[in-house]
Amino acid sequence: MNDAPDTDRRTDGDRLAALGYRQELRRSLGVLGNISMGFAVVSPVVGLYAVAQVGMAVDGGAWVWALPVCLLGQLLVVGVYSELASQWPLAGGAYQWSRRLVGPSFAWLTGWMWQFAVMFANTTVAYLAAPWFFALFGAVPTPPQLVLTAVGFMLFCTLVNAYGIDLLRRFVSLGIAAEVIASVGVGLALLLFFREHGFGLLLDTLDAPAANGTGGAAAFLAVVAVGGWAFIGFDACVSTAEETRDAARQVPRAMRWALLSVGAVVILNAVSVALAHPDPAAVVAGTDLDPVTTAVTTGFGDWSAKPFVVVVLVSFTACLMASQGGAARGLYSLARDGVFPFADKVRRVNRQQAPIGGLVAATVISCAALPLGLESTAIGSLITFGTAATFLPFFLLCAAALTARLRGTWRPAGEVSYGRLGTPLNVLAVLWTGLEVVNICWPRAVLAPPGAPWYQVWAALLGIGAVGLAGAAYLLVRRPQRRMREDDPRAAADLLAV
Repeated sequence: MNDAPDTDRRTDGDRLAALGYRQELRRSLGVLGNISMGFAVVSPVVGLYAVAQVGMAVDGGAWVWALPVCLLGQLLVVGVYSELASQWPLAGGAYQWSRRLVGPSFAWLTGWMWQFAVMFANTTVAYLAAPWFFALFGAVPTPPQLVLTAVGFMLFCTLVNAYGIDLLRRFVSLGIAAEVIASVGVGLALLLFFREHGFGLLLDTLDAPAANGTGGAAAFLAVVAVGGWAFIGFDACVSTAEETRDAARQVPRAMRWALLSVGAVVILNAVSVALAHPDPAAVVAGTDLDPVTTAVTTGFGDWSAKPFVVVVLVSFTACLMASQGGAARGLYSLARDGVFPFADKVRRVNRQQAPIGGLVAATVISCAALPLGLESTAIGSLITFGTAATFLPFFLLCAAALTARLRGTWRPAGEVSYGRLGTPLNVLAVLWTGLEVVNICWPRAVLAPPGAPWYQVWAALLGIGAVGLAGAAYLLVRRPQRRMREDDPRAAADLLAV
């Protein structure tokens, strides 16, 4: 199913040409292939592992209610993104869309922040995957071994990405198949056959807020800040827009289905783990730092430990592979406009029509941050920064769309338009993402490991400030905004009106 009819190719190519670019990447993904990219990056297994222990430690069994709140908030963002992606189906969405909505300087800073958020998130995923490799052999790794293994994961994913979108899709699809079968099966089994507690546990904070020195509302807000991590990555569907057939129609659909499907699995497994865990109080007390594995092995028995490790390892690998591909395509989008350092090299595409220049650059930058893993508090700071830096572009882009909408300079003209509902939906998306940016950046000792240094508590603000200042300095010195090409508005309007 890799061959599209001539009319489809011509439509996609004409649309891309009207937006000022020529087809350089291989356009071979269908809607399922595009969904798989978003699903793999959001990854229910990776997302749940990232938030379950912290969520339960902060708010007990009641933490699970933060997940539907975060899912609904992110669906608002998907609504705004759908209108933008259907009108401008381009790789590097954050940069490309904000350039057309507001202007070059704002667009460049938004794209810069999004790129570093994704690249450092890849650092985090590779580092967090490394211990599972050693768990296969029952070994306890040293920090240098973890870092070297994470580099190995990164290079393997780079190699797969370098062979083009078709091979990437196959690897990611295999990973998703294993993840869905295992996670849905395990979640239902825990809920139906291995439940240790009644559903009342889901309303019980287990005195976690009092133990942490926070109130009930403050604890729930902290969990919402953490829970947002489980629902990011759907914009990976946008990263492969120029490789998706009928992208203007299919990318919005893929984002929606990727987020909803992952959201359903994450919520199912979060509830199942909480109700099947033999001793939730131990998680609150900090004596069980891996409640997911505890619930699974207690329910299924010790024999399940190794197969479960394999599933988790496959999930992390698929997540890293798809996210790395998204980062490479975002860099390619910036570099082909000549607005990223070493643009002539970063914009290169290889014989497999993969953005090899962006792939190499993304891998080098992600690997350069891995030595932080030699110090656990430093890698924790990187995780905190990555969450905040991902939500900041969500907010900036939603705010840009609302500003242009209210000014009358943008009226959605793509395959997806919500008409009069578009403005209130956009307002709600701005309020949600703005709240989440403040919520994540708010310095909380409760979300940091005991005894963590001050810079980890303030990591979100410090990280965003450092990356933002570096971007602003490059903007002032190199002035990349001057090199951004202008689209032909009449050609684009004529095409989109068809």
